[in-house]
Amino acid sequence: MDGGKLTLVARKPCFGLPTACPKCLPAYIYLKFAKVPFDLEFNLLDPDSEQIPYVESGEYVAYNNEKGGVIESLKDDGIVDLDSRVEFEPDWLSTNAMITSWLSDAVMYELWVATDESPVHKIYYSDLAWPIGKIMFLKQARAVKQLLGINGDNADRREKEIYRRATRAYKALSSRLGDETFFFDSRPTSVDANFLAHALFTLQALPETSTLRSKLLEHSNIISYAEKLRKEFVDPVPTSTLVPQPVSDSSSSDPKSNHSSWRSRPKSKPKKEKTEEEKTFRRRAKYFLGAQAVAILVFLTLMAGSDDNEVGLDEDDDFSYNY
Repeated sequence: MDGGKLTLVARKPCFGLPTACPKCLPAYIYLKFAKVPFDLEFNLLDPDSEQIPYVESGEYVAYNNEKGGVIESLKDDGIVDLDSRVEFEPDWLSTNAMITSWLSDAVMYELWVATDESPVHKIYYSDLAWPIGKIMFLKQARAVKQLLGINGDNADRREKEIYRRATRAYKALSSRLGDETFFFDSRPTSVDANFLAHALFTLQALPETSTLRSKLLEHSNIISYAEKLRKEFVDPVPTSTLVPQPVSDSSSSDPKSNHSSWRSRPKSKPKKEKTEEEKTFRRRAKYFLGAQAVAILVFLTLMAGSDDNEVGLDEDDDFSYNY
C-alpha cells in the first residue's frame, strides 16, 4: 500500500446506520475502533456483488469475498490489526466463530426468509426498477434458503434451530461481557466490531416484530454496551431526504463531491410538448413493460414450482462452546 488514505466502499445508509448492510457495518466499525482515517463511499449499482464491502487505497484493494473478508485482509496485509494480542486464545476464537456463524445465520434468516421484503428493499434494491429488484430478491432468498439448508419439509425445524442457536449465543455473550466495555483485553477487537454491527443492525434495521430482536432485548448489558459504543464510534446519519452519491469514475471530477457525500434532487425542468416521435416511443415502451410483466409472472410461477422440489443441504454443523 502507498500510505494513502483508506476508502471504504459500502452499501448506502438507512435505518439510522452509516451503512445498513450487515456485511459492511462490521468493516466500518472496525476502522472506527482502530481510529484510522477513511472515506466512506456508497455503491448503489451492484446490489448482488459479493465484493462489497471493500477497502481501497491506491492500488491496494481488500474485497469482502477474498481472504476471509475485509477485516481479515486488513489484518493479514498489515494495514490494521486489532487482534494481534488475542486472536489465538481459544475463548476469543470460539466467541468470534459464534458471532460470524450462528448470529450471522440468524440475521440472514430474518432478512431473507422470516420478514417481509421491506428491510431488504431499502438496503439493496430501492434504487433499481421494481421488476429487477423483485427478481434479484427472489434469487437471493432462494440462495439463502439453500445455504441454510431450508426446504419445504424441514422449514419449521430449521427455524427453531436457528433461533435456539441465537438464544444460546446471546446468553453466552452476555455472560462473557458482564459489565465490561469490550469483550477481551479491555480494548476493542474484531469480536466487538462484528458483534456491535450485529446488535445495531438487529435493533435498528429489523422490525419490532422480529423474533431475533426480541431475544436480543432480553439482555440489558448487551443493549447498554451497544448504545454506549454507538454514541462513541458510530457517526450519526443526517436525517434528511438527501441520498448518497453512487460510486462512479465521474464523481472524482466534480469539485463538489470532495466536500459532501450527499446530493439533493435536481430541480425539475418545465415541461415541453411531446413530439410525434416521443409519443410513438412512449406507446412502444408501454408494450415493452407489459411484456416484462408477463415474463416476471412466468418467472415467479417457475420459481414457486421449483421451490417444492428443493433438496436440503447438510442439516446441522453444530459448534460446541463451553459457556
